[in-house]
Amino acid sequence: MQVNHFLEISAQKYPAKPAVWYQNRWQTYGEIDLLTNKLGNYLKDCKIGKGDRVALMLENSFDYIIGYYAVLKIGAIAVPLNTENTAESLAYFLNDSGAVSLLTKTRYLKQVIPALEKSFHLRTLITDKEILPDPVNNRRFNHTYFREIFEHGKDAYPGIRSIDVDIASIIYTSGSTGKPKGVTLTHLNIVSNTRSIVQYLSLSPHDRIMVVLPFYYIYGKSLLNTHFSVGGSVVLDNRFAYPNVILETMKNAEVTGFSGVPSTYMILLNRSVVRKYKFDSLRYVTQAGGAMAVKIQKEVANVFSPAKLFVMYGATEASARLSYLDPNVLTAKWGSIGKAVPNVNLFVADAKGNRLPSGEIGEIVARGSNIMIGYWNDPDETAGVLKNGLYFTGDLGRMDEDGYLYVAGRIKDMIKVGGERISAKEVEEAISEINGVHEVAVIGMEDETLGETMKAFIVPREMSNGVNENVVQTALRKKLPLYKIPKHYSFCENLPRNESGKILKNVLKEQEENL
Repeated sequence: MQVNHFLEISAQKYPAKPAVWYQNRWQTYGEIDLLTNKLGNYLKDCKIGKGDRVALMLENSFDYIIGYYAVLKIGAIAVPLNTENTAESLAYFLNDSGAVSLLTKTRYLKQVIPALEKSFHLRTLITDKEILPDPVNNRRFNHTYFREIFEHGKDAYPGIRSIDVDIASIIYTSGSTGKPKGVTLTHLNIVSNTRSIVQYLSLSPHDRIMVVLPFYYIYGKSLLNTHFSVGGSVVLDNRFAYPNVILETMKNAEVTGFSGVPSTYMILLNRSVVRKYKFDSLRYVTQAGGAMAVKIQKEVANVFSPAKLFVMYGATEASARLSYLDPNVLTAKWGSIGKAVPNVNLFVADAKGNRLPSGEIGEIVARGSNIMIGYWNDPDETAGVLKNGLYFTGDLGRMDEDGYLYVAGRIKDMIKVGGERISAKEVEEAISEINGVHEVAVIGMEDETLGETMKAFIVPREMSNGVNENVVQTALRKKLPLYKIPKHYSFCENLPRNESGKILKNVLKEQEENL
């Protein structure tokens, strides 16, 4: 089975069913499937086909969904790109992937035009408008716009025969440290993981997901694929900067599911009126994309009750999901990432991949048909994480006597203070439980005496709420030994993060080094 079959099968079963809500209107499965045929045929006419890379630099929209499935229908490889890319980073991704086509919008031309001057492989450009600035028009591109294709394109099915081990997508990691890597996923990888997620969430054609996470992020893309695979519906709203607007959309659209990363829920809890809402149709909420403090998990579970909270764990390299915590044991296993999703083996191992006994700290490793085939054009990085038939996640963890996993922190996020190895995650969780703290990041800084020392960057719920260094240190003395209490503090209005919500600690370190 191929990823594009999710759309095609649902369009055959439910052609008139609303599939996607965006900007106050619905498109049906039949409409979307027809438009993907038209776009796929245009790409074929441009001599784009099996194995060719097609980049998508679009916000969540009808055009994104149509573009994504059209690329897969013709056997090409989808390369989703962050809409916040600079011209320099965009040029890097286009050249590294060897993209021959770019689907984008004129609102991004400030980044796109300079990138096109440096792109070596691109020959087809599709945008939302017919007229483009001269620097683009003068280049030798096949250029057209979406509406022209949708109004005059060929309806026939453009499919090219593919098999499930063919590459479906190259998804670049966020690049929070070092050069971004292209995670190479096959149809088998994505389909396998999609089926696992559908199974443990019990998704059906009656489900309707509220999507605020971008589709170029693996978590966001999984929301699209899982719901299209069962004939469910997707509600798109890109206005999370105004969280109360999202709450109103959720209520009016009668969504059954909502998904977010930790920062998503922190914003809803601290900067919206979510506690005033009652979502009668909401069946579940999911959280992944990084650790969320137990205190916050409890608050989320309470605020959205009776909807069930699924705490999940995964990686782009795993096509999204590796584990989930069954809501029925949530209160007994606070802080756990649960057990492996269906069709995945997940355990704690030593450096050689040997399983460690319960209670021992080691690296979390995984095995399954959802694991990537490697990093695009990067055999050395691939060899560093795919070893002995296992995927080494880079996360430290332990398994309890009941088989439930707990993350202890990132291997690269351990701070060595005076010979003691300290998990930044442990310190961050302790600080996040202090009343008045919105979010926190802890980094290691060079220290002549101790080797490293810790600095905590803290965002109060309100800048004038009385949270200060003395308050934090006093609270931490009751929670942590002295050597785990940060020596330095900075109180700020926000933390640097990427579009998937992950805090960019390398940016914080660079800022400190430049002081």
